[in-house]
Amino acid sequence: MNLKPTAITANRNLGDLTVSWSDGHTSIYPFSLLRFACPCAECRGGHDKMSSTPDPEVFSLPLEDSPATHMQSIEAVGSYALTITWEDGHHFGIYNWGYLRALCPCPLCRA
Repeated sequence: MNLKPTAITANRNLGDLTVSWSDGHTSIYPFSLLRFACPCAECRGGHDKMSSTPDPEVFSLPLEDSPATHMQSIEAVGSYALTITWEDGHHFGIYNWGYLRALCPCPLCRA
């Protein structure tokens, strides 16, 4: 199945991103989780450590409130991904739809 978002909403007051998916599922991502799971080479520790799935460790990290986890802006990358600029200036991660869905923190997806 080729999953795509049908709606995307960033709520800076709550500090989360909500994605409604074409299969009817809704994912709510805390900004901290998105930042900890940034898929860029810098955050992953080099190109050789890049993967199409998030590191499972990101799901156990404590939520953090800092400029690194405050979303400044979000933009579409073509029709396949999002990129986020964080208040600390970081803006290198491209969250494609498959990676973003694999990052869903809900109990159903984590099971």
